[in-house]
Amino acid sequence: DVQLVESGGGSVQTGGSLTLSCALSGYTSKTYCMGWFRQAPGKEREGIGGIDSYGRTTYADSVKGRFTVSRDNDKNTLYLQMNSLKPEDTAMYYCAARDGNCNWLAGKYGYWGQGTQVTVS
Repeated sequence: DVQLVESGGGSVQTGGSLTLSCALSGYTSKTYCMGWFRQAPGKEREGIGGIDSYGRTTYADSVKGRFTVSRDNDKNTLYLQMNSLKPEDTAMYYCAARDGNCNWLAGKYGYWGQGTQVTVS
């Protein structure tokens, strides 16, 4: 079975930093995208960044220049480094995986982690 397990969420002050991790297991696709999404209360889940099997990254305008997506293939782990955090970054953060290219639509991803809460105050 494919499993994604996020960790690293928490509470931080405005301007602070957090790094989220997503441990992936059981996923064998050779061409894939690993994405990060977030969902604030009352809002739709939005894509904020991703990295494909070629190492190409993509970011939403709302986080570009502040967030960095990376992965460690040896550890099968995806990371989201978040700097200069703002209160509007408060949300539940999810990692997800799909075959093929990165896509901003949450519905295009078949595998999801359980989420980790990030609160910025």
